[in-house]
Amino acid sequence: MSFASLGLSKSLLDSISAEGYTEPTPIQTKAIPPILEGRDLMGCAQTGTGKTAAFALPVLQLMSQEPGQGGNQQFRTLVLSPTRELASQIYESFKTYGKNTRLRATVIYGGVSQDRQVRDLRRGVDIVVATPGRLMDLTNQGQVNFKGVNTLILDEADRMLDMGFLPDMKRIISLLPKERQTLFFSATMSPTVAGLAKELLQNPVEIRLAPEKSTTALISQSVYMVDKERRGDFLQSYIWSKHFERVLIFTRTKRGADRVSKQLGKSGINSTAMHGDKSQSQRQRILEGFKAGRPRILVATDLAARGIDIPGISLVVNYDLPMDPETYVHRIGRTGRAGEKGEAISFCSPEDRGLLREIEREIKAKVPLGTHRENPGSQAEPQPRPEHSEPLKETRSFETFGQEQGGTVPDFNSRPKQTERSNVGSSFPQQRTQKGKKNKSVKKKWSFQKGFAKKKTHY
Repeated sequence: MSFASLGLSKSLLDSISAEGYTEPTPIQTKAIPPILEGRDLMGCAQTGTGKTAAFALPVLQLMSQEPGQGGNQQFRTLVLSPTRELASQIYESFKTYGKNTRLRATVIYGGVSQDRQVRDLRRGVDIVVATPGRLMDLTNQGQVNFKGVNTLILDEADRMLDMGFLPDMKRIISLLPKERQTLFFSATMSPTVAGLAKELLQNPVEIRLAPEKSTTALISQSVYMVDKERRGDFLQSYIWSKHFERVLIFTRTKRGADRVSKQLGKSGINSTAMHGDKSQSQRQRILEGFKAGRPRILVATDLAARGIDIPGISLVVNYDLPMDPETYVHRIGRTGRAGEKGEAISFCSPEDRGLLREIEREIKAKVPLGTHRENPGSQAEPQPRPEHSEPLKETRSFETFGQEQGGTVPDFNSRPKQTERSNVGSSFPQQRTQKGKKNKSVKKKWSFQKGFAKKKTHY
């Protein structure tokens, strides 16, 4: 099937062709025709399935066929999304696909000055893409006129509910005209989400494409029983063991994201941390750099990474297991997209085993034990899950690299733990012999690692 067979206009077909798309995805094939007919729609689909184009293309066509209604401040389409990043991506999609039309769009979210957003609303736009919180703030200030809205789109409705936006959503929806077309998209369909959809939609077309669990079919999942103090070393070893196009690492906290990124940097692995303490402009630059492969490793919290739709993420790392099993599915869904295979690994310590069991109940499958070992002499066969995981041996990559360079391989198994560090300015303490002389083997070991860090900078 082609885009032309879906009934799209020539101007939209030209925009689609310019982006290099030749055939619609399954959700686009199923969603575009009923939307063009003016039907309400409920779509259960993941980010990365092409659902943004599935609603943006037909909405742009319907709007371009009708003259603008009213005057200033009366936009016709409202899109609500849970995060700034996702709102920005949806806004860019409307701009890209609608470049051959005269339709204007704006994006509204928090974390930045509202001056530009208010100015756009006053000048008049056709499409508003917004997060509920900032849109509610502007509404309370009297800056938003909803009278001209005839299309409402809720994207990732389940995450908006998870993030506590339901009161703002209901307040905003109550201000919209009753006669409108409503498009409702969600990755999951919990009773709460289903109840909201039933409340908002009139005789909707239902599309349940690629439910959550089916998206994991192309993702190789594994779990490693690694104590928290050894995760940094294990992560470095794993990244060095293979070539990954892009790596997305999840931590529970903002400080954790910064710490992991800093540890990787000390080992010669370039990465960037992204979380809520970063400004919107910083986060946008980070995402643009990650998309371009500069750097290829991103360490992020769940909220900061929500809505990331970047192709080529070949590895997702759950550095910390999420507290909510559904979040696990959302995390690993960042890889294995568009029919491509992906990989997801998780680190688990004894106190996290309850979380692991909840995840396995959610996905209705056991997450297999991983086979990667830091020590090249160990057997790559899964071992029974221990009640208390012992620290793993040091990384294979240090030794392999040293042999390739023809150098002497130091004994990394004798490396002191981080908790024994005494000198702030170095990664290892200056150990001394009984006679008070410096231990040269330790110094050589550190020099070797520093030399390695300088050479291994391809990440």
